[in-house]
Amino acid sequence: MFHGCRKHCAALFALGSGLGALCLFWALRGHPGAMAWWVAHVSMPFKRVVSALVDPLPFSACEAGATLAIAGALAMLGRCVWQAARYRQFVFGTWALHLAAVVTWGYALVCGLWGTQYYGPSFAMQAGLLAPAVSTEQLGAVTAYFAAQVNATSGAVPRAADGSFAVSVETILGSSTGTYDALAAQYPFLAGPERRAKPAFYSKLMSAAGFTGYLCPLLGESTLNVDCPAVFLPVTVTHEFAHQRGVAAEQEANFVGVQAAVSCADPVYNYSGWLFGYLHLSNALYAADPEAASASYASLCAAAHSDMAANDAYWKQWEGPAKAAGEKVYTTFLKSYDQDLGMKSYGACVDLLVEAYLPNTTAGATAAP
Repeated sequence: MFHGCRKHCAALFALGSGLGALCLFWALRGHPGAMAWWVAHVSMPFKRVVSALVDPLPFSACEAGATLAIAGALAMLGRCVWQAARYRQFVFGTWALHLAAVVTWGYALVCGLWGTQYYGPSFAMQAGLLAPAVSTEQLGAVTAYFAAQVNATSGAVPRAADGSFAVSVETILGSSTGTYDALAAQYPFLAGPERRAKPAFYSKLMSAAGFTGYLCPLLGESTLNVDCPAVFLPVTVTHEFAHQRGVAAEQEANFVGVQAAVSCADPVYNYSGWLFGYLHLSNALYAADPEAASASYASLCAAAHSDMAANDAYWKQWEGPAKAAGEKVYTTFLKSYDQDLGMKSYGACVDLLVEAYLPNTTAGATAAP
């Protein structure tokens, strides 16, 4: 037994140190000052350096790395099976030990480079937003405002002969530069280096799991699902860029993504942002006042109806156990960082949208002192 421990001391040390790093994270995550210092001086600077290194690649380095890691683990398992059959050695324990060490350190790095951001200053805190309780009247007013903006911007979007959204993935991803210029002028803490949005090779797998994009927590690289309807791809890009610039909570990344999309100079991004914001607002309005929500939906132009129907039809085909499992796994992941709403937090940006855009409505003007 002692000889076995000496033989695998490096793997045992890696496993033990990884567990120690996780314990340190769990012990310190209740100290906002420590988390804020770590994010500002370690995790964000590190990811900006690494993301600059992988940015020139035309493919997702995160996907490539994950593919190689999985292939490597399977190759090691195959080697273990071969050795066990040929030499009758018990080698699966060695494989399991090394895999446990890699997985433990992988999760520790995710916690250190991403999980810590959930415990630092939130976007709302830094922006001075309060996300107060929203009345049905206020929600209806902002929903109507977004509907009007959707109608006003839909005509600037290239469309096919049948009226469907006709902007290529390449055009959308290639137009992401500068999407945060206006918003960063309003919120300087969102300033950051420009990075490319990468198309996902495994986009269909992402659709099966119910995902439209993700930010690699180790590389700071954004990878986008390019198989799903492109109408919401621009605002998904700005959502992932929000994560890239330090906005951790999903409801805040949704809000920031909408603001970045509607305030940039690209009309395609404008339309995508208004429509995405409208979708969240109208869903919330439907829960509070179905009749008002139905009337609001009826006020949308035919192009917006077509775009939303195409998006709904696409995602309906992916309903099933794979999507349910993907949502459950990610909800568990979010809750492990005290994001108690889980994936429902994606819709909790409504309060922030109402707070930010109510002054632009008649209800907001009436309520102003």
